Amino acid sequence: MPEAIPPIFDSKRRMAMRVRAKRRGFLQSFLLQHMADELAERLACVSRSFENALLIGPIAAFAPQIVGDRADRITTGIMADEEYLPYPPESFDLILSAGTLDSVNDLPGALIQLRRALVPDGLFLGSLYGAGSLGTLKAALLSGEATGARAHVHPQIDLGSMSDLMTRAGFALPVCDIDRLEIRYASWRRLVDDLRDAGAGNVLSAARHFERGLPAGLDRFWQEKAAPNGRVSETFAFLHVSGWAPSPAQPKPARRGSGQVSLADIFPIRTG
Repeated sequence: MPEAIPPIFDSKRRMAMRVRAKRRGFLQSFLLQHMADELAERLACVSRSFENALLIGPIAAFAPQIVGDRADRITTGIMADEEYLPYPPESFDLILSAGTLDSVNDLPGALIQLRRALVPDGLFLGSLYGAGSLGTLKAALLSGEATGARAHVHPQIDLGSMSDLMTRAGFALPVCDIDRLEIRYASWRRLVDDLRDAGAGNVLSAARHFERGLPAGLDRFWQEKAAPNGRVSETFAFLHVSGWAPSPAQPKPARRGSGQVSLADIFPIRTG
């Protein structure tokens, strides 16, 4: 029997960080606020109401802002795990998740569960930290480790891979896009506080304890990289995804080769 692949993320630590963030107050987090704003804007573009909505993760604290009166009933699964959703198939016609999908061990399986939890023609909207996030913090940790680099920031998924996974999970009409937020920090400690406020941070299963001298190394890095105003820039890249549970009533792409107008007639090739 093949040896089981060890999990990348520690699910207990992941949940503990979410509990701690809840005590700190989710509504204080500008990272969650940014994702809530994006979800609200995307939902506002959908001209329909919903019967049963599910909000997964800390973003559930922003339910009034995002969903408002667009849904008859709202379930807030702040501690729900996308890999083990405790809901039967076709339970919701709207599911929103933010700030959590980047740290599940089985992302393809989690997306499949989300799609199965939707009724036909139900909508999923998600937001997660993507590739390109926390480049400064990664560099600072790499510089500050005296005895060799260890992982303190987990791997991140890129836009193309996320788009492929949405299609593989069976979502119809999937859309993925990215936006970046740049924040200038006077201290790496404030950056870590912002991550903790959002329920984010290092949830890797591998050893993750800081070396005793690492904080001093991070302080030196910040001093060396600081702009004249004493601040260092950090980037957060957010992947925003949407997809629908398949339904016969949805529009279908035209059959390949069925077009009646040639692009060559519209955009003639110029030579010379």
